[in-house]
Amino acid sequence: MIHSRNDSDHLDALPPLSDDYIAPAPRVSVQAFCERSTTADAVQSAGLDRRLAKAHLTLKMGGMAAAIETYHSVPTPNVIILETKGGEDILAGLDELASVCDAGTRVVVIGSDEDAAPYRELVRRGVSDYVIGPVETLDVVRAICGLFSASEDTPVGRMIAVVGAKGGVGASTIAHNVAWAIARDLALDSVVIDLDMAFGTASLDYNKDPLQGIANAVFANERPDSAFIERLLSKCNDHLSLLAAPAALDRVYDFGADAFDAIFDTLRLTTPVIVLDIPHQWSGWTRRALVGADDILIVAEPDLANLRNAKNMLSLLKTARPNDRPPLYCLNQVGMSKRPEISPREFAKAIEGPPLASIPFDPKMFGTAANNGQMIAEISAGHRISKTFVRMANQLNGRGEPKQPKGSLFAPLIKKLRAGA
Repeated sequence: MIHSRNDSDHLDALPPLSDDYIAPAPRVSVQAFCERSTTADAVQSAGLDRRLAKAHLTLKMGGMAAAIETYHSVPTPNVIILETKGGEDILAGLDELASVCDAGTRVVVIGSDEDAAPYRELVRRGVSDYVIGPVETLDVVRAICGLFSASEDTPVGRMIAVVGAKGGVGASTIAHNVAWAIARDLALDSVVIDLDMAFGTASLDYNKDPLQGIANAVFANERPDSAFIERLLSKCNDHLSLLAAPAALDRVYDFGADAFDAIFDTLRLTTPVIVLDIPHQWSGWTRRALVGADDILIVAEPDLANLRNAKNMLSLLKTARPNDRPPLYCLNQVGMSKRPEISPREFAKAIEGPPLASIPFDPKMFGTAANNGQMIAEISAGHRISKTFVRMANQLNGRGEPKQPKGSLFAPLIKKLRAGA
C-alpha cells in the first residue's frame, strides 16, 4: 500500500498497473472454430473488447474439422483461430487446411497439454501463434492483436485521454504538463492533440502559433497518412509535438462518432505516446475517444458536482472497457482559500478508489506558467508539483512510481553544513 502524510500526494494504493500493452487490431476479418463452450465464450467476449472494435469476428463450433469443411467452399479470412481436441493429429489437420487456405491468412491455434506436435513443426506449417488452453478473454485479444503489432519490445501508439469532470477544472493544463513530463523525463516521443476546436489552449500553453493543426486533418477530403500528419505537427521540444486546435469561431465543429479514427490510427503507427486533450462535452466522438484510449485520466475539483460527474464517468467507462485497467482520476486545485471542499480522502471514499494525485491550488505558479506559455517544469523543475507530473506520467505509461535513491543517515547533517557554507 502507498500512503501519504498529507492530502496533496497519493492517498492509498493506486489502481494496479497495466502488466502489458496490447495495441488495437486493424480492420481485419477473424473467424474462430472452437471445440469447447468456455473457449467460445472467451472468443465472443473478446469480440466486444475495444481493441478489436474494428475487427469483424465470427464464431463457429467444430474446431479443425469444421474449418476445413468451411473453406472448401468459401475464401479464408485474415485470421483463423482453431481450437484442437486432445489427441487430435494437429499436423495432419493443418496440412489439409493449407490446401484450402488462401495465401496471407494467419492461423492461431488454441491447443492443450495433450498436444504432441513440436512448436517448430507448427511454425513450419504457417501457424502464427500457439496458445495453450483454457483461454481467457484477454488471451484471445492478445493473440489476435499481437499478429499486427509493429514490435513486441517497443509498443507503438499508446493513447492517453485526459478529460475534465466539469468545465474549467484545469484538465488541459494537467494534460499538457503530463505530456511534457512524458517527453522530457521519460524521453518518449509524444504528440499532444488538442481536441477543443473552438477554445483549445494547447498552442498558448506551449507558446506556439501554428498555421495548421487538427482541423486540417479532420476536415481533409482524403484519409490522412503519416507524411500529411507530420506536416501539421508543431515541435514543442526534442520529444514532444503538438497537433493544435484552431481556437477560432468561424465555423461550427460538429463531428460524427468516428471522425478522428483515421487520425488516431495514423499516429499510432509512428508515435509511442499520444495524449488526447478532450474538451468537457458528451458526444459520440468524445465517448468513442475515451473508450478507445489505452488509459484515461479524469480531472476533478473537490466539490459535489465534480464528484457526481466523475463517479458517473468512471462507472460508464469501467463498464465499456471491462478488460482494461479502470480509468484513473486526479484532484486539481485542492486547498483553495475560503472555498468549502470535499477532502481528498472523502472524495476517494465516495469514488471507491484513491486519486492518482492531488494537485494543490497554486495560482501564482500556474498563472505565471500560463501567461508565459510555459510548463510548470520550465519554471521550477524541482518543485513538488513538477515531480507530481512526473509520477503521473510514469503511472499513465504503466511504469509505476520511479525509484527514489535511498538517503544516507548523514544526509540531514550534510544538508545543514552546505546551507551554512
